[in-house]
Order: sequence, then structure tokens, then C-alpha cells
Amino acid sequence: MDAKVGDWVVTPRRGKAVEINALWYNALRLLERWNHEAGDDAGAARLAGHSERAYVSFNRRFWYESEGYLCDVIDGEQGNETAFRPNQVFAISLDHPVLDPAKWKGVLDQVEARLLTPFGLRSLAPGHSDYKPRYDGDLRARDAAYHQGTVWAWLVGPFIDAWLRVHPYEAEKARQFLAGFEPHLREACVGSISEVFDAEAPYYPRGCIAQAWSVAEVLRAWIKTAPPATARE
Repeated sequence: MDAKVGDWVVTPRRGKAVEINALWYNALRLLERWNHEAGDDAGAARLAGHSERAYVSFNRRFWYESEGYLCDVIDGEQGNETAFRPNQVFAISLDHPVLDPAKWKGVLDQVEARLLTPFGLRSLAPGHSDYKPRYDGDLRARDAAYHQGTVWAWLVGPFIDAWLRVHPYEAEKARQFLAGFEPHLREACVGSISEVFDAEAPYYPRGCIAQAWSVAEVLRAWIKTAPPATARE
């Protein structure tokens, strides 16, 4: 989220960002496992202690109790930032989710209702004062909208990962979240997937016409939600 025009940082997010802390917890758990596999049980135990402390602290500090979702940034220049963004999905989607499982469904239900589109997740929920429904205009106008509502196609991958954590036996339904990309393959760059889309219908494709991370995440999610081979035969 590095859009900048001159000295204006559009989405500064100074403080402790939710996705960075989710990634940190995931990294600690991975290091703990690798230490076990390497025979360093003392090192693994030390990392397990750090992981547990991070887990408890995350759930205490980031949880926005009155609204039932995660703060985007805590301890920022203006205190805690409670804008509803897709970054919180990583607290559920990673191999080692840091969010308390009892809270997964409530968060995912809100993400689905407020951020999900046929082409990925909005970068900011409608209703926020900074929300921009379209990514168009001159450079300043586009950068002002880049992470303020604009849909990012690659975010459909982490969303499906998180959604399947809550609904582990509903891969067929999860695949339906990718349905919008099939007709998109016949527009913009034929056979590829655009970088971003407008935040509201008709979700006009914008940005790079063939974006690697859009293609990669949609393809990964498509493979992940594929029916078992026996069911396809």
C-alpha cells in the first residue's frame, strides 16, 4: 500500500499493521517447526514461547470488539485505525492463523458482505470517508483510489484460503467466487487477468492488463478448489 504523490502518502498506515503481525506470527510458527525438524528442541521451545505471546497479544490488541472485526493498524499516529480492509484476512488465511478460531466466521462473513466482488476484494469498505468507487482520472486521482476501494484480483486467493478454513467441505462453492474471471479473460488483455478493477459495478478492469500476481492467485485458487480426480472421471 505504497501509493504516493509528491509528499502525500495516500495510505500511510504508520503503526502496527494487522497483516504484518499475522505474517510475523506465521513466521514464528514456521521457524518453530523447522527447529524441531532440525533437532533443535530448545530453540523450538523458545520460538513456541514467542509465538504464544504474539498470539495472545494480537487477539487482545487488534480485536475491535464493538464491530466484530480486526483493526487495520494499532498504535498509529492517531491511535488505532478501524477502517475495514482486506488485510485482516491474512489473520485467518495463512498456514498458522493468528486470529482466535471462534472469531473466524464473523470476520469472514463481514469480508464477504462488504469487500467481496466478482473480481476479488475491495481494498476499503464502502461507507468510509476515503472510499473511492472508481480507479480513473489523472495520476493523482488514480493513486488516491489505488487502495481506497479499488478491487485487487489477487486477494481472491487469500479470501478463498480463509473461507475454506471456515467451510472446509465446500470447495465447490468456494470455486464460485472465481466465476467472474472467466468472462474477463475475453476483455482487456485477452487470455489474462487485470491488476485491479473498479470497486462497483460494472467493475471495469484497470491497471496492468496482464498482472502476474492476479493470474497466479486466481490459478492457485482454481487448482485448490478443483474437484477430486475421481469426481472428474
